[in-house]
Amino acid sequence: MNANEVIESYVTDVAVQLPRRQRNDVAFELRALIAEGLQDKAEAAGRDIDAPMAIEFLGAFGRPAEVAARYRTALTIIDPADGRSFLRVTVIGMAVIWGLGLLQVFMQPDNTDGFLGKLGQWFGGVLVGSLWWPGMLVAWYGMAAWSRRRSPKASNWKPRSGDLSPGSRTGMVMALIGVVIGILVLIDPRWILDFFWRGGAAPAAYEALTYTDAFLQWQGPCVLALLVLNIPLFIAVIVSGRWSAMLGWASDALALAMSALLTWVVLDGPVLSTPIADKTAKSILVLTIAFTLIGMGIQRYRRVRPAPTGASAHR
Repeated sequence: MNANEVIESYVTDVAVQLPRRQRNDVAFELRALIAEGLQDKAEAAGRDIDAPMAIEFLGAFGRPAEVAARYRTALTIIDPADGRSFLRVTVIGMAVIWGLGLLQVFMQPDNTDGFLGKLGQWFGGVLVGSLWWPGMLVAWYGMAAWSRRRSPKASNWKPRSGDLSPGSRTGMVMALIGVVIGILVLIDPRWILDFFWRGGAAPAAYEALTYTDAFLQWQGPCVLALLVLNIPLFIAVIVSGRWSAMLGWASDALALAMSALLTWVVLDGPVLSTPIADKTAKSILVLTIAFTLIGMGIQRYRRVRPAPTGASAHR
């Protein structure tokens, strides 16, 4: 193989990676660049151009895929500005999925598989299956990047005020309604059956939503008290129209207390009378704890220290 054949092979490998309409122009330009560069190299070396010199020069010039990329419009699925955010959300999400899956597997009644069997069950059923999370995030961040490129004005930066927007105020009202509904469900979840089935639900359904005596004696009243404390907090935020530092710290304290209390509920004895209903309820409680702590972690991570003078240090 002589020098010209080496050059043609390289140019062909570059051109085939480009759209058909670009290939001839790029091949012509690339041949000229390579010929000029090789001629300078030969003159500097004081010898004629040969195949080894051409191979050495083209190796330094770059892989054909890299050279072809210089002639194409870059295909960016995730914007570089979103790279750290994507990595952080991916790692946190995977950790939560793996942790909850591990907890679910080891909370199952003992079987003959033992520790290694449960670990294998977690690996095959949770770890491998959790790959949907980064896939979904790639699609989400990709659509967000496409939307910003399509409508750049819609993503222009706007200063954020400490005051609640009308949408945020509506969200707080909905959260308050959610707390009231949660209190009603906590007091007696069986009213849901009466509401939807007007007393016609099966007796087994009423039994499944019956609390154990141990939960009603200690844990239930404590959870109810913490839920009730959220009502004046949300009302104060809605009325004042902003999260003050004091209200923010009160919200964090209530969230931490509730997470600790729910952890006690999950790790202690049964909450509901039937095993299936109890397992379902505790799975929901574990998700509640996880999302609460993740939300608090994100808020603390985004907090600026020291806060600007006169600015609220919370929310």
